[in-house]
Amino acid sequence: MAGNHSNPSGPDLALGIALTDLPDGGKLVGHRDGEPVLLVRRGAEIFAVGATCSHYGGPLVDGLVADDSVRCPWHHACFDLRTGAALRAPALSPLACWSVEQRDGRIFVGEKRKKPSPAPRDSNAGPPPEGIVIIGGGAAGFAAAERLRREQYQGDIVMISDDEAPPVDRPNLSKDYLAGKAPEDWIPLRSEGFYAKNGIDLRLGTKVTGIDVGASEVVLADGTRVGFDKLLLATGAEPVHLTIPGASQPHVHTLRSLADSRRIIAQAGAARSAVVLGASFIGLEVAASLRTRGVEVHVVAPEERPMERVLGSQMGDFIRALHEENGVIFHLGDTAASIGAGDVLLSSGSTLAADMVVAGIGVRPRLDLAEAAGLATDRGVLVDAYLETSVPGIYAAGDIARWPDPHSGENIRVEHWVVAQRQGAAAALNMLGHRQKFTDVPFFWSQHYDIPINYVGHAEGWDTIEVEGDIAAKDCLLRFKRGGQVLAVVTIFRDTESLQAELAMEQSKA
Repeated sequence: MAGNHSNPSGPDLALGIALTDLPDGGKLVGHRDGEPVLLVRRGAEIFAVGATCSHYGGPLVDGLVADDSVRCPWHHACFDLRTGAALRAPALSPLACWSVEQRDGRIFVGEKRKKPSPAPRDSNAGPPPEGIVIIGGGAAGFAAAERLRREQYQGDIVMISDDEAPPVDRPNLSKDYLAGKAPEDWIPLRSEGFYAKNGIDLRLGTKVTGIDVGASEVVLADGTRVGFDKLLLATGAEPVHLTIPGASQPHVHTLRSLADSRRIIAQAGAARSAVVLGASFIGLEVAASLRTRGVEVHVVAPEERPMERVLGSQMGDFIRALHEENGVIFHLGDTAASIGAGDVLLSSGSTLAADMVVAGIGVRPRLDLAEAAGLATDRGVLVDAYLETSVPGIYAAGDIARWPDPHSGENIRVEHWVVAQRQGAAAALNMLGHRQKFTDVPFFWSQHYDIPINYVGHAEGWDTIEVEGDIAAKDCLLRFKRGGQVLAVVTIFRDTESLQAELAMEQSKA
């Protein structure tokens, strides 16, 4: 995932370049001691940082500079040009920084800088909590724990997850990892040693059965109680399970965890045919990954075209055609009636051969704990702009949180990885007393074969879709509008414009 340092390109920046080679607002990639370095000029200031995003190695020279930050073109991570700090998920690790000197009309990159000291604690934030409990080991829970320690929080952190695996890079489970193109050592968000080193009490395979609001305690399945000063609910979502006959057989899968992905991979090695139920993002990414492994794939879904509810009819037709070009066979307007040992019977009466079945028929937010504890809910856990629930001191983030979105003016809930990570980090700051409103514009990406689809904003409904470019040629931008307002922008291979759309949405609600 990291950038390749073996063949650095561009000039040797230790030897310098002419100042005129880097105009105001310009970006340039060179190298220093074999490492790729991005130079960025903003007026009289010149910054030198690592040239590749610390998330998946995206080329930052193709990104967007806004204020004193640079945004990655691939998945919209954001970095501070002065310090290299990762300001926004999905990046967690900082960029390296180098000193820069200007003399005799030339720019020279000097030694790599040491990591800056953490900023002093905001005196207005009040005393930090003594202990924080995080329920959930997904994107939001991990991001919160990581950010708490990055902010030099010294109190206890207990992170409780009912998963058996430490926090993982979940988007990869249906994309490159499932396709066999990403090794397993890419999957953990951090090594196992990270948690002990940072004093994070990570309790895996542990179920929380209740929250005692009055006592400020979390109750575990074995009766243990864990006290908290602040609590973050990041329980995420769980797949909707099939209830048709045959759904409990070992060759029938859902995909949410690393264990799920491993089981699918293990069966895919010997499988000749697979049936994917549901034309959701997860379902279609699974279809693409199984096709990459050479498995025959049939997709069964009740709608007339895939992804129409989220992306509209034109993108839905494109996605169907893309998958059909890669050998996927669709059975739309149909559902599974039952699953046999080696086949699937459809409601239409057809029978499909199936050595394995993967159900991607949606997910449900895990709200049981919140509801039982008396937190306000409405198709999600209701939170304010600071991600605090109706009970002071208890916060919610990720797939379960329904928050006031300043762009649409509505309370929204979004089941996207990057949103969950960013909310986890924001909740961490607010649990420390910083009172920072969550105003990020939602972003997600989906990948089908080698085609990435980037989505900025949130549109549950629209009256107009404006199309720029050519969808079939995989070079397009779509604006989803309601009442003249742009609610969301979808792009294929227009990364800079996707970043610009995100920035414009941020600025429109400033």
